[in-house]
Amino acid sequence: MKVVITGANGMVARAVARHCRGIGDDVSALTRQELDIGDRSEVCDLVASIRPDAVINCAAYTNVDGAESDPVSSELANAIGVENLAGACRDAGSGFVTISTDYVFDGANLGFYTQRDDPNPLGVYGKTKLGGERRARGEYARSIVVRSGWIYGTGGTNFLSIVHKLLAKGPISAIADSYGTPTFAEDLAVRLRELVELDIPGIYHVTNSGDGTSYAGFAHAVCKGLGTDPTLVKEVSHLDLKRPAPRPISSKLACLVSERFGLSKLRPWENALEEFISSERVLQE
Repeated sequence: MKVVITGANGMVARAVARHCRGIGDDVSALTRQELDIGDRSEVCDLVASIRPDAVINCAAYTNVDGAESDPVSSELANAIGVENLAGACRDAGSGFVTISTDYVFDGANLGFYTQRDDPNPLGVYGKTKLGGERRARGEYARSIVVRSGWIYGTGGTNFLSIVHKLLAKGPISAIADSYGTPTFAEDLAVRLRELVELDIPGIYHVTNSGDGTSYAGFAHAVCKGLGTDPTLVKEVSHLDLKRPAPRPISSKLACLVSERFGLSKLRPWENALEEFISSERVLQE
């Protein structure tokens, strides 16, 4: 299969490219410098020239706090750019998969959010990602939207991706009263490719299975995997951080449709974390 992957420098895009190449796909992984998804003519020309079987959009503006002061950049990447890709895929007859976020929800539901729940994003980042969902589906009925959250993996720069490195330096602070469902980038990559193959439009929630956890809970699980002293993790409240952007207190996701279409649940997040820790140890040796 011929696959185009956008946002090639990102953690998820790199995982998707590795997986797709590993199963024999002809992959064009494009960086922002190679494809500005905010430029509709550039997007249409490139997709028309490659004529891929599918485009997997991993490009995004992911600076949640930065989006509050730079909504234009967030809108361009997360909404307008998604619409541009969807339109280009429609014109080329290509499948289209784009990644959205758990931040489209407000966190009032302390259980699991499913596709039946109405989005109500709190901040600019979530609002622009929701805009991207709606623009994609309005532009191209064949669009597949994948909501995920708490994504971590090799090469990532967020807290979940580097907590093991932080613990190696000493005590850390971790939020104990915000909850989500951790998602290993390698597992997400496999599911994204499966959804390309499935080619059934709609919204899918993709995370590793389990009850979810807090940031502190994740950090404690990392301590366990590393054999590190758990007292190195100091539990704090999200209110202590005074961050510019509002965030959902709980954004755990569950999917109502994946198993109906023959897609099994992803492995428990604790098992995925064990593999991540093992892989990071190998890289450090």
